[in-house]
Amino acid sequence: MAAEVLAALKPHPNGRYADGTLGGVGHAASILAASSPTGWLSGCDRDGVAVETAKARLNEKFAGRFEIRRGNFAELADWVAEKSCDGVLLDLGVSSPQLDVAERGFSFMQDGPLDMRMDHRQKLTAADLVNGEDAEPLAKIFWEYGDERDSRRFAKAIVHDRALRKFETTKQLADLIERLAPRHGKKAHPATKVFQALRIAVNDEIGSLKRGLTGAVKLLKPGGRLAVITFHSLEDRVVKDFGREKTRDYTFPGEVDVPELRTPIVPELKWVLRKAILPGEVELKENPRARSAQLRVLEKI
Repeated sequence: MAAEVLAALKPHPNGRYADGTLGGVGHAASILAASSPTGWLSGCDRDGVAVETAKARLNEKFAGRFEIRRGNFAELADWVAEKSCDGVLLDLGVSSPQLDVAERGFSFMQDGPLDMRMDHRQKLTAADLVNGEDAEPLAKIFWEYGDERDSRRFAKAIVHDRALRKFETTKQLADLIERLAPRHGKKAHPATKVFQALRIAVNDEIGSLKRGLTGAVKLLKPGGRLAVITFHSLEDRVVKDFGREKTRDYTFPGEVDVPELRTPIVPELKWVLRKAILPGEVELKENPRARSAQLRVLEKI
């Protein structure tokens, strides 16, 4: 969604921008090109391969106009100056290079180790969760992060099977799920939600998103914009809830909004558009993986 991101952030010369999920640097390169010759980009990614690739690719055209570090976008506010950015981009989820490399263990389309770490410096892997958690915590992961209705049945079967043989590969796990829930002509693989849930849990994606959104607001100047691309309803709900909280002109004690107890406040953000921006038909033809993408844009007041 490069065109949509550029329309949202409106990069310009002398502008300063942050990309918290560099991936293949498509967005980062577009932002630097649009803000030439003097725009600046701070970027990061948890994936060491992505970081080195990003440095090499951006150096070809934009040397001296960016700083890239390896790390979680939730930590951007630790090294990018407060109120210094005209725009911040968070493009969530897993990148195509990660999905396409079997050794990363993100996909069941190719057999590989049950890994799923975005950052190989961390110890916890998907195999650790699958082989180490009891049935109830596993079911909770599948339900909360994957919205998997068969979460309990799948979790119990995993615990049963691993007593005979530990789960080590993506194919092992996918085959078990498919055996329990045959496709019967359905297009989607029955293990899709389980794999999504494990990936989110391994990488603490929801916790990172919540911290990253809060940090991004600190980085923005007044009038600066935050653009977030989500790929599933759980991420999108976190962004919408964050937006509702930060755009409200009142606060209230506790967790229940009682109108009589509201206290007026000055909102921090405003929605640029109330509805999510979806990818166009041309992009969907060129990149089918973008079909679930949604872009939401907020502006700092």
